[in-house]
Amino acid sequence: MFENLQDKLDRAFKVLKGQGSITEINVAETMKEIRKALLDADVNYKTAKSFTDEVKEKALGANVLTSVSPGQLLTKIMNDELASLMGGQATELDLKNNPTIILIAGLNGAGKTTFTGKLALHLKGKGKKPILVAGDVYRPAAVDQLQVLGEQVGVPVYANKESKDPVAIALEGIAEGKKNNNNVIIIDTAGRLSIDEALMAEISEVKAQTKPHEILFVVDAMTGQDAVNTAKIFNDRLDFTGVVLTKLDGDTRGGAALSIKSVVDKPIKFIGTGEKMEALDVFYPDRMASRILGMGDVVSLVERAQQQFDEKEAAELQKKIRKNKFDFNDFYNQIQQIKKMGNMKDLMGMIPGVGKMMKNVDIDDDAFKGVESIIQSMTPYEKENPDVIQQSRRVRIAKGSGNKVEDVTKLLKQFEDMRKVMKQFSNPAAAAKMMRNMPKMPQR
Repeated sequence: MFENLQDKLDRAFKVLKGQGSITEINVAETMKEIRKALLDADVNYKTAKSFTDEVKEKALGANVLTSVSPGQLLTKIMNDELASLMGGQATELDLKNNPTIILIAGLNGAGKTTFTGKLALHLKGKGKKPILVAGDVYRPAAVDQLQVLGEQVGVPVYANKESKDPVAIALEGIAEGKKNNNNVIIIDTAGRLSIDEALMAEISEVKAQTKPHEILFVVDAMTGQDAVNTAKIFNDRLDFTGVVLTKLDGDTRGGAALSIKSVVDKPIKFIGTGEKMEALDVFYPDRMASRILGMGDVVSLVERAQQQFDEKEAAELQKKIRKNKFDFNDFYNQIQQIKKMGNMKDLMGMIPGVGKMMKNVDIDDDAFKGVESIIQSMTPYEKENPDVIQQSRRVRIAKGSGNKVEDVTKLLKQFEDMRKVMKQFSNPAAAAKMMRNMPKMPQR
């Protein structure tokens, strides 16, 4: 999902790679690439332009912490703005009425009937007692399909195969639901292959007669801007309460997800992520933003870094790294700050590209414990001057820390290698390799 958009956004962020600060020039170049990526993903042009203008303005007004690169900061801003673009926060269904009537609308092929079954299962899992109403009287086997789905999820289905009046069937279904104490009544309606006045008049009449509390517009996410245009036409007539994006497990460019909220000003409430009845998720704009970026956990990493790292300390540390004066005191302090940020493997997984590399690498929660014991057994002079730690000192440090001499030697070698690549630590492959080579220390 969104792989092409992810790749293009990643290339856009590379414009800032290695840059020491955010400037008008490098941000403008990055925004140009991001706008192109959004347009290629079939995002509405006005939406793409407005979005990149907003990101640019916030990026130029932001202060870059020395512990966070400009590229990472822009990722954070992008994540926030993408989430805002798609609604900001999750929007729940209004289920306070008993019964709550939910009308499902959309075009043929969007996955309305399948979504109806998924929604019934979702609400059943929340303790609700739903009933489905088969209101599609045109599509062959539509009623049979809904009955099969109802049986799969253990939810009753009201159907009247003798009638061709969708309004009458909907009202009969509501009466049936009330009689059986169903507290949610979900009405599946007919679709068309394209929008026409007969469809709109019919669905408008169903709405007028049933007075639904929720009207959910189901749209195929793979149709891009066509989905957005269709949503606008339906919304003008129905004033629906929310959108459902289906087929997000397919080759989705992302245009519908990114544009629909800004065009119709209605929240996306659910997303379909597969064919199984369980493959339905509540839509969380912030999580979708992270998935679209393909590096969403960096947002958490940046926020944690902002919380744990002092700007002045970071500046001094960078000076020491540049002069190759980074010592074991600095290393130990960095370990303590990293430990405050959370589980080590989780942190590594937040770095773009490292998550997959670290998938099969086992990192214990106490991964630093052996390293800490070795550093703590060093004298102040040794911590400040790692190069003086020769064999006799290694033997003493090993005994004092409860480790083997080989462990001390490995740590010294690793530390020296790390000093050489500190400037390149943002490289995911280098970071993953470093973690794989970390010696496993016995616990004290």
